Amino acid sequence: MKKNVITATKEKVLFIWRIPSLKVLFLINTILGFSTSFFIPYSSLFGIDEVGMSNAAFGIFMTVLALGGVTISSSLAKLSDTKLSRRYLLILTTFAGVIGYILFAYLRNYFALSVTAFFLLGASAAAVPQLWAYARDALKEAAIPAEDTPFIMNIFRMFFALAWTVGPALGAWLLILVDFKGLFLFVAAGYLLAFLTVLFLLKEVSKQKIVNQEALSVKKSIIKPHIFANLAAALLLSTATSIHMLNVPQFVTKVLHGTEMDVGLIFSVPPIFEVPMMIGLGLLATRMDVALLVKIGFVTAFTYFLLFNFVTEPWQIYPLQILSAAQVSITSGIAISYFQDFMPEAPGTATTLYMNTTQIGSTVGYLLFGLISEFINYDHMIAVYTLSAGLACVFIVLYGKERRIQTTAQTNAPGL
Repeated sequence: MKKNVITATKEKVLFIWRIPSLKVLFLINTILGFSTSFFIPYSSLFGIDEVGMSNAAFGIFMTVLALGGVTISSSLAKLSDTKLSRRYLLILTTFAGVIGYILFAYLRNYFALSVTAFFLLGASAAAVPQLWAYARDALKEAAIPAEDTPFIMNIFRMFFALAWTVGPALGAWLLILVDFKGLFLFVAAGYLLAFLTVLFLLKEVSKQKIVNQEALSVKKSIIKPHIFANLAAALLLSTATSIHMLNVPQFVTKVLHGTEMDVGLIFSVPPIFEVPMMIGLGLLATRMDVALLVKIGFVTAFTYFLLFNFVTEPWQIYPLQILSAAQVSITSGIAISYFQDFMPEAPGTATTLYMNTTQIGSTVGYLLFGLISEFINYDHMIAVYTLSAGLACVFIVLYGKERRIQTTAQTNAPGL
């Protein structure tokens, strides 16, 4: 039985590897994964400790960064589904990342950093959703069966996770050796490599024709109860995750008295487990209801945050990161296909709707972290985002059911 599973997995992976354009897409995805893994885990250390921002000012700064990503990526998403090619937009957004992070290496003025964050880093934030939407188009152009899409997209997400297995630890090492200036120059180099890869190796892919322009109507999609419930859950979990991401470095270094290397190792543990989990979950997604898997991912996230409340030593976080890997494998992997299915005729808009929802959740998280941490300790912040994750579970488990019911009804319909 085990042999059959291993053989089936090998065949699936080889099948994916033969799909046109995917080798280049995997490479770009990995490069962008490395680039983000160098900065995100240390953003609070950069703002609060390096630049000297207050907690509240840092929360506002991260909010500006998030709003730039939401505003610019939303505009680009609609253009990508109608007028401009995704390849052109990938060239534009990766180049914005190059310039943005070079400026971050040298700027320490709060206003200048905020302007750079909104326009340049905001534009670069659109690179990942456009890349994933391009991947969806590439699968359709290659006539890949719809039931295989969740597995392939999870493998695609896995390459992003692979970069995070060593990225944060390497980022910590770079931070010790060359400080934030050198770290940001390395991030800029990553975006430059992605830019050159897109420019010279990535070909144009035909986009799915939009039969009905209403497919692009985000407003009409959001007001549907089951979509609204799922988006609310995604927003709340993203809020919890962003507070957690910013809080962990401060919690480990200031409450648990750990080091920057401890922080790097903590962020490096989950991706090690994400890789095999994504493969296994991707296979499961071809055989069972994706909506059920997504709900399990949300409950796992809540459990992870809840257990974090009992941590008293840095080493105790390491085993908990296995739970983090499990929830990320679902909520950041399978969830992509799950939300793309809400608007199958407009994958760019659907992907960006999901990404923007999580980005808005991150914005709320940044504000809450900055404002609340002014008044309570970092260890008490854990209870705040645990509550947010709990509410996310309530929304997706109790109110996000219509999609599953509709799928069941279609399956049982005569002639299907």
